[in-house]
Amino acid sequence: MKSITKIVITGGPCGGKSTAMTWIESNLSKHGYTVLFIPETASELILGGVAPWTVNTNYDFQKALVSLQIQKERVFEMAANNMEEEKILIVADRGILDNKAYMTNAEFDSLCHELGGSETTFRDSYDAVFHLVTAAQGAEKFYTLANNQARTETPEQAIAMDQKIISCWTGHPYLRIIDNSTDFNTKMKRLLKEITQFLGEPDAFEVEQKFIIRMPDLHQMEQLPNCKKINIMQTYLLSASENICTRVRQRGSSGNYIYVKTTKTTLSNGRRIETEQRLTQEEYLNLLMDADTSLRQIRKDRYCLTENNLYFEIDVYPFWKHQAILEVQVNHTGQTITFPPYLSVIRDVTFDDSYKNHALAQEIPPEDEITDI
Repeated sequence: MKSITKIVITGGPCGGKSTAMTWIESNLSKHGYTVLFIPETASELILGGVAPWTVNTNYDFQKALVSLQIQKERVFEMAANNMEEEKILIVADRGILDNKAYMTNAEFDSLCHELGGSETTFRDSYDAVFHLVTAAQGAEKFYTLANNQARTETPEQAIAMDQKIISCWTGHPYLRIIDNSTDFNTKMKRLLKEITQFLGEPDAFEVEQKFIIRMPDLHQMEQLPNCKKINIMQTYLLSASENICTRVRQRGSSGNYIYVKTTKTTLSNGRRIETEQRLTQEEYLNLLMDADTSLRQIRKDRYCLTENNLYFEIDVYPFWKHQAILEVQVNHTGQTITFPPYLSVIRDVTFDDSYKNHALAQEIPPEDEITDI
């Protein structure tokens, strides 16, 4: 069956995106992928004479940029559909949500509406997002403006922009942040590991840490610029194997939803291979006919939070008043996690099966064990 996947490589200035494209081409072709690259649109426009300082307003520039980005992606998707290859990976050098970092929220909402979409639909049109942290944060001596004529940021501005871009993509169902905690070659290897893991290639493992936390101040969370609230409805489907779990999700906010089918194959010690397939609304509704009626639908509010170069997901369920579940993806078991100060961790439940979503879909979920709030 033909598979077309579209991902974004984004990040702060001088994060390594240009080099990453070469590494992706070289390594993903070994896994049988035909890799198509969508060049960075902002650099194309600026070097071609269309820039915020050459048009009437920044809004006009962003409208031109996003309009061109949309058209380029459509052309690449059309071309991919007309190719004979079965495994095609479309890699966008920055995506539509990067432009939000250069606009106010109101301006970006207006632009999305004018171009026939919404923040949710544009953000989640990509299957995965990989953010390369600017060298100005953690690898300062390697920060340079020499390899991109369109780049003008000082190191301090680069760090601030890096954080803004992460905030713009926060809320995507598959966002991974690659920091500068290792040398550059290892940074590239970590990126490739994250991509192959997402694609479900052999030896691609996901390590997930899970914790019970005290219910945070949700109103405070919603005011944070690096936090996004997402509504999720999850339905489990009938499965022929105990080691394979298949579910479908409706995910989004403000009436804008995407639909995804996820298959998880459990291996050992919390490690698993996970593959995802984007669905149309019609395909989603048809799959609901295969729902496992012995399990309840899971409805929850997910607060996606980016901090300390980690991606935290806080799930708030209607059957708990005082506790929530916090999940964070890590590179390896035992990795040190720096939690935001406004989150109070009670205990690690990574290997407690009773707190897995599949278990929470049982008729009687675990009781709310925190009562002293």
